[in-house]
Amino acid sequence: MKYFIEIWGCQMNEHDAETLAGLIEKKGFTKSDTIEEADLVVLYTCCIREKAEAKVLGRIGALKKIKDKKEGNMITAVGGCMTQQEDVATMIQKRFKQVDIIFGTHNLNDFDIFLEQKMANHEGVYAVSKEDSMMIKDQVPMRRADDLKAYVNIIYGCNNFCSYCIVPYVRGREKSRSIKAIREEVQSLLANGYKEITLLGQNVNSYGKDFKDGTDFSMLLKELDQLGDYRLRFMSSHPRDFNEALVDTISESKNVCPQFHLPVQGGSDSVLKSMNRGYTRDKYLSLVSYIKKVFPEGTISTDMIVGFPGETEEDFQDTLDLMEKVGFDQAYMFIYSVREGTRAENMPNHINPEVQKERFDRMLTLQKRKSLERNEAMLGKVYEVLVENKTAKGAMTGRTLGNKVINFSGSESLIGELVKVKVTDANTWSLFGEIVE
Repeated sequence: MKYFIEIWGCQMNEHDAETLAGLIEKKGFTKSDTIEEADLVVLYTCCIREKAEAKVLGRIGALKKIKDKKEGNMITAVGGCMTQQEDVATMIQKRFKQVDIIFGTHNLNDFDIFLEQKMANHEGVYAVSKEDSMMIKDQVPMRRADDLKAYVNIIYGCNNFCSYCIVPYVRGREKSRSIKAIREEVQSLLANGYKEITLLGQNVNSYGKDFKDGTDFSMLLKELDQLGDYRLRFMSSHPRDFNEALVDTISESKNVCPQFHLPVQGGSDSVLKSMNRGYTRDKYLSLVSYIKKVFPEGTISTDMIVGFPGETEEDFQDTLDLMEKVGFDQAYMFIYSVREGTRAENMPNHINPEVQKERFDRMLTLQKRKSLERNEAMLGKVYEVLVENKTAKGAMTGRTLGNKVINFSGSESLIGELVKVKVTDANTWSLFGEIVE
């Protein structure tokens, strides 16, 4: 029997899919390269924006045709953030009779049980639990998607309740894993040849707060920094909880990469307040200034929302000005999308879609220029690169400590190795170089 998992959304969902794969293989399934030849298809969903949900619903509809061709001999499951919304899960159950298993984010670790139930009695399974019933399970089978880089969850959930965001409602309250459990997982990965670890959480800077014993994210980084020579990254951070002391901890480490993803979401104090972000424009700029002082070669990326309710042209100009001042290496930019149940849904002065699109285009133009400027500043310099794989065009590709993608000529035998690469050419989104001794 074969299975296929299709994933939407963030790195947390990608990592959840690795857990799903481990649980499924525990039941004797092997991975399929295509949906058509799979006996089990799992759609693992995202609900951060309306467009993502629409794509999933379209995909569920398309699955019916595939299942019909196989005369019903295919188990279909839908899970993740989208189905953690009880009204959405109920709608899918009523509207799409071809879906056999519906499960929420809090039921992920029990998927093998749901699969066994479906295979034993052929009845549908509906499992969407409330967030306070979620328990952290450290001993869960997992099939890693990569044998060089690995994700490690350190905290689940989010307590911030930004006014536009659905995540706290579908991921629950913050629950940290113990330092001991995280350390053991990282040690195991390093022993199995992994070269890069990325710590995951909706807000990694909140790590340990729920323990109420003084444990914090800096303490965890210091602990993991002692485990050997490897690359250690983390995401995502929240500027509300990110401080200069954490920057100092990173500067004193030997393994933590100088890559900072700091989602600012907007550059106007009035919009930031409406978003309930918990910091001001000046506080953000001050933090960025300190990062640049400590890490002149560090990289800084961000998330931006365009057209938030009540955003004026003056507010938008403040955002563009902040982007100009910071000079982000990369920015993930999105037009505001209404999420049912969030406070922003009922805010006054929602922005006309045409205005949103025009502002988005201006922001994109600015960021393309800044990304190119940042990449061109690397020309002629030499960087340590972890070689990851071979591109479709035959070049080798890897990433710098700052997570910049760089392509260069070389042998496939270099995959997994650290090499010195001199940057010889740059475009907006990637770099090109040559290996130097």
